[in-house]
Amino acid sequence: MNEHFERLLQRAEQLIDRIEAVLPQPLSAPDWTLAVAWRYRKRSSGHGVLEPVRQVGAMRLNDLQEIDGQKQKIQRNTFQFVQGLPANNVLLTGARGTGKSSLVRACLNEYAPQGLRLIEVDKSDLVDLPDIVEVVADRPERFIVFCDDLSFEDGEPGYKALKSILDGSVSAASPNVLIYATSNRRHLLPEYMKENLTYTHTADGEVHPGEVVEEKISLSERFGLWVSFYPFSQDEYITIVGQWLSALGVPASDIEAARPQALVWALERGSRSGRVAYQFARDYAGTHASQA
Repeated sequence: MNEHFERLLQRAEQLIDRIEAVLPQPLSAPDWTLAVAWRYRKRSSGHGVLEPVRQVGAMRLNDLQEIDGQKQKIQRNTFQFVQGLPANNVLLTGARGTGKSSLVRACLNEYAPQGLRLIEVDKSDLVDLPDIVEVVADRPERFIVFCDDLSFEDGEPGYKALKSILDGSVSAASPNVLIYATSNRRHLLPEYMKENLTYTHTADGEVHPGEVVEEKISLSERFGLWVSFYPFSQDEYITIVGQWLSALGVPASDIEAARPQALVWALERGSRSGRVAYQFARDYAGTHASQA
C-alpha cells in the first residue's frame, strides 16, 4: 500500500513540475554586471527573460552629423535623467535613416559609465512593461526602455499598456525608468481620411477633434519630449558621408574624390539618409582597402 502511494505521489509531483514549466513565471532579474544593454524576449513557453547584449554598437555622439538640434535635446534630457533630475519620456519621429535609433545608442555609450542602462522591448511585448519596470524599480542604475520603430494598428494590446506606463496608471512611474521610442508616425497609430469628418466647428470658428482623433493623439501626448527628424539635403548628405569615410580611415585626399560616387549611390537607393551615407562609406572604405 505504501509502495503504491509513493508511486502516486511521485507521478503527481512529476505532473506538477510539467504544469509549472508551461505556466507563465514572474520575470526574474538577470546578472546586471554582464552588460549595459538588454533585450526583453519571450520564450516559446511564454516566459519573459532579459538577455544581455554582449556587443553594443560603438556609436558616439560625435559620429552623428547634421542633427545638432535633435542631439542637444536628447543629450540634455538623458544627462538630467542620469543625474537624478526631472526628465521626460521621449518620442523621436520623422524620416527613416536620419539617426533616431543611433542617437539613443550613442547616448547609452556616453552615459553608461554614469549608470545608464538600456532595455530594448518589441512592441508585441509591451504588455509586459509593468513586469519589466517592477524588476528594475529598486536598482541604483537608470534604465531607458527603448522601443524602436514603434507604431500600432487598431486594437493592438501593447498600445494601452504603453499608455498606462507613460501616464494615467494608478501607480506612480518608477523614477529610474524612462521610455524612449522611435517612430515614422508622429501619432503612432494609422490615421484615415474619414476621421477628419469627426472634427466639429463652433460658431466662432474653433475646431475640436472627434473622439477617434483624440484617442490617437493621446498616446503621443504622453511623451513629454518630442524630437522631429527631417530628410537631409544633398550638402548635408555629403557631409555625413565625409564624416563616416574619415571615421573608417579613408584618407582626406580620397574623400572629396568619393563625392560623385556617393551621389550616385544615394540616387540608386532613392534616399539621402544618414543610413545610406553610412552604407556607402562602408562599401567605399572596404573596396579601397581591398585594392590597396
